[in-house]
Amino acid sequence: MKPKPSGLTSWIDTVTEHMPQLSKPQAVVLALWSFGMVMAQSCGLTSVSAALANLLGKKENTVRQQLREGYQGAKDKKGAGGKGVQRQEVEVTTCFAPLVCWVLSAWPPTERRLALAMDATPLASLFTVLAISIVYRGCAIPVARVVLPATAPGAWKEHWLALFEHLRGRVPVGWTVIVLADRGL
Repeated sequence: MKPKPSGLTSWIDTVTEHMPQLSKPQAVVLALWSFGMVMAQSCGLTSVSAALANLLGKKENTVRQQLREGYQGAKDKKGAGGKGVQRQEVEVTTCFAPLVCWVLSAWPPTERRLALAMDATPLASLFTVLAISIVYRGCAIPVARVVLPATAPGAWKEHWLALFEHLRGRVPVGWTVIVLADRGL
């Protein structure tokens, strides 16, 4: 096994600093995922695993399992429930506010305006992803989301309000915030 490249080590430290609600193993897996996506220029598990395995000198299946455990529920993780092994799952909503703070920490100091975009994206006939993103330099950085069954009856208003509630108090006082939405949202 090769030592971690300094860029990856630095990125792990950065993720750990900006996402303090995550345990160290959770922050490491998040850093591996994001670093691996940049290296692989892809977000697919196979591509990211291959890129990281090559970089770290590990077997692809070992890296793949580590990445999988980052998004699996506690009961689905390898070794869960046995021999006192504590397995945690990431409660994704706890990441929303720190992510907004992280993005805004890199904001130009003289800029006190923020654009948020609301988007509902269907994924086939399986899911609908409701997302709130920060719009910056022509990019949308997703900072909060919920995944709903595509065919579930009911309005989305309560889900949108819950997403915005997670972001409450994270934009500095005195900023101008606009919210962009498709017609119908």
